[in-house]
Order: sequence, then structure tokens, then C-alpha cells
Amino acid sequence: MVKAIRVHQTGGPEVLSYEDVDVPAPGAGEIQIRQRAIGVNYLDIYFRTGAYPSPLPFIPGNEGAGDVIAVGKGVKEFKVGDRVAYAGTIGGYAEVRNLPEALAVSLPKAVSYETAAGLMLKGLTAQYLLRQVHKVKEGDTILVHAAAGGVGSILCQWGKALGATVIGTVGSEEKAKLAKKFGAKHVILYRTEDWVARVKEITKGKLCNVVYDGVGKATFPGSLDCIRPLGMFASFGSASGPIDAFNIGILGQKGSLFATRPTLFTYLADPERKKKMAKDLMKQLADGTIKIPITGKLKLEDAVKAHTLLQGRDTTGMLILIP
Repeated sequence: MVKAIRVHQTGGPEVLSYEDVDVPAPGAGEIQIRQRAIGVNYLDIYFRTGAYPSPLPFIPGNEGAGDVIAVGKGVKEFKVGDRVAYAGTIGGYAEVRNLPEALAVSLPKAVSYETAAGLMLKGLTAQYLLRQVHKVKEGDTILVHAAAGGVGSILCQWGKALGATVIGTVGSEEKAKLAKKFGAKHVILYRTEDWVARVKEITKGKLCNVVYDGVGKATFPGSLDCIRPLGMFASFGSASGPIDAFNIGILGQKGSLFATRPTLFTYLADPERKKKMAKDLMKQLADGTIKIPITGKLKLEDAVKAHTLLQGRDTTGMLILIP
């Protein structure tokens, strides 16, 4: 028996139950890891509330890092004792878990378990947004909503390193300072400023090549007014609620815009693509392009508190759980 967080019915943070669970031996193509650190993401809230349906009961959590303690039949890439990190499959809020070998990546000794646990999901999300959804290049202007948050902080750092001018929106002066530190050249306080007007002012009317929006309902359709003709609207999250259905003709009216709602799971489905993404991410981490601040560290049993903080948008940087 090991300790884990389980959800028996969808709802608020209070449905997260800390309890004993049995972990079977790893199946064919699976590895079993003892987790050293577990990432906490808004994605976990989507599963907890039922926005992303999953059979009940389930263990939430989509990323973590630890040591391989057993391998199933046919596993070739890993052996007992290897350090690994992963993203892309629920079951993370547990001391020990099984996962498909294809979803794990080797963790270099230079990268800590805690950094990897807080990095994988958000870092790989930033990778596909910056390198695949819209290939950011030198001279681009990008708008990052929630620029002091987990994904936002990486988008700012990596976007700046790619030569883009980064504009970030945040909800407080404290977060504004963090966004500046992460690489945003311009920061807008969306609660007290007309952020669409500010983007137009900052860009002298030229607007942005791409808007990276993990906020959702509260920033739509304003985000579309910040994009130059033929630009991209990348909606990758719904922290303020999902975007309602809209008349697709609005994209034509605002400059023949492109709009997409990608998910990390789609990008990780191809094992070869996953390996390339992870390699790219680890390189940025190793050379110091991305520095991940672990700003919140709680015990696994405090998952309710972690979700309350995250859903209240009272976090910056990375929030992790320690089993």
C-alpha cells in the first residue's frame, strides 16, 4: 500500500482524498517509479472538476519525477535505478505509480527531481507553442497572458531568447516584477489597464504575431484585437473558464487570423516527436535559457491547499507536491 490522492466524485478541492492505494506490478511496456516530486497544474483542476472527464475514481496529476523501481515485460529504454521524468498521463498524485515507458524521459543528473517535476508539463507546453504552433523568430512580437504563471514564465524566457519582443499581462504589481524578470519587455496590469489599448500603444498599432492565451473566457475576444493580420491565436488553457462557441467569421473580420486550441497530449502521442521535444527542452534548461522558480512546495497530503491556491490564481512560478 502507498499513499495517494484520489477523486471519487468531481467537484471542488475538497474532493481530493488522501488515502491508501494498491499499486500493481508494472504491465508490459510499463515502468514503476517511486516519485520524488510531483507537478501541480491547472490541467489537474480540469480533471478534478470533470471538465476533462475521467472514469471514477482516479488519481489526478500529469507530471512528476523519480526513480525507476521496477520494469514490465518488453521495457528496453529504462532499468531499475534510472532517474526519470514524465508528463502526459494522469495518476501522478501518488508515492509510487506505473506509467508507459513511452511517456518517460531520462533525467540528467544536473536537473533536480523538483525542477523536473515542475517543468515537464509546462515546459513541453511552451515548447510546442513556441516551436510548433507558431515558430517564434527574431523580430516577432508575442503576447503572453498570465506571464508570471507556470507556462507564462517559460514562454517569456524562451520567447526572449528566440529574439521576440515579449508583452505580458499579469494581475498584480508583484507579478509584474516577476514577468519583467522572466523576460517580458512590457508588462500590462490587466485588472487596472485597458490591456487591448496598451498592446496597440506598445506596438504602435502593428499588434502581435501571436497571442498565447491560457486564461480563456476573460481574455476572449480581446486577444483577437491584439493580433496583426494573418497572425495566430493560440488558446491552450481556460483558467477563467472555457471560451464559448463563436462565429468563425470573426477571424476573417479581424484580419484573416488563425486560431487553434492545441493540447499537449496530441503533441506527445508520437514517441519520436516527444523525444525531440524533451531534448529541446532539456537543452534550454541546461544552458540556462530557462530557469524554473519553485515558488510553492507542499506535502502530497496538502493537495487540497495546492488546488485552492492554484484555482485562486494566487501562485507564480512552479507549485509542486512532495510525497
